[in-house]
Amino acid sequence: MTAILSNLQAVKLAIVRAAREAGRSEDAVQLLAVSKTFAAEAVREAYHAGQLAFGENYLQEALDKIEALRDLPLEWHFIGPIQSNKTRPIAENFAWVHSVDRLKIAGRLAAQRPPHLPPLNICLQVNVSGEESKSGVAPEAVAQLARAVARLPQLRLRGLMAIPAPATGLQQRAPFARMRELLEDLNRQGLQLDTLSMGMSHDFAAAILEGATIVRIGTAIFGSRN
Repeated sequence: MTAILSNLQAVKLAIVRAAREAGRSEDAVQLLAVSKTFAAEAVREAYHAGQLAFGENYLQEALDKIEALRDLPLEWHFIGPIQSNKTRPIAENFAWVHSVDRLKIAGRLAAQRPPHLPPLNICLQVNVSGEESKSGVAPEAVAQLARAVARLPQLRLRGLMAIPAPATGLQQRAPFARMRELLEDLNRQGLQLDTLSMGMSHDFAAAILEGATIVRIGTAIFGSRN
């Protein structure tokens, strides 16, 4: 058994345990394997171990992997910061974008999404901990942005994403609970969103307890990055 296969099995079991603890179904949480900085062959190995969805932060690195792995039926998610001059290849090559925090970026993605492809799935990145070093829309501005993005063609607004500041114990769950409340509030306004992309290798269990539907896990699957 390879390390990636063993790690994937352990992560999936931990996701199932957290879902059960939260009183949720075992298939309520999707695993997104974050493959940034790891070679295409590591992604191929994870695919053969049963993983289909992969997240990438760096555009050129991601495009190289997408090209190298075109023989596999993979689902690619862009989860990194987005510069205006990089929106076209993102719109053309990814199924999901988790890191939209400005209407300008959403508008460019909508305009540049090829018409023969299905709508691009979008999550709005929320700076839920108010960190100056983090990208993301402020919680109090989420509703206005969400309503605007939901009106754009060629996009499907699915929900929210966050990377909270590190915390432990009960404090770890607080920002995830805030994200769940924000999503519930948007749905009360009629937006019909279904996705909370939150939780990474160190905190995904807490995120699942508060309603995460996608957890983004890299280190626990592929090992430490250089």
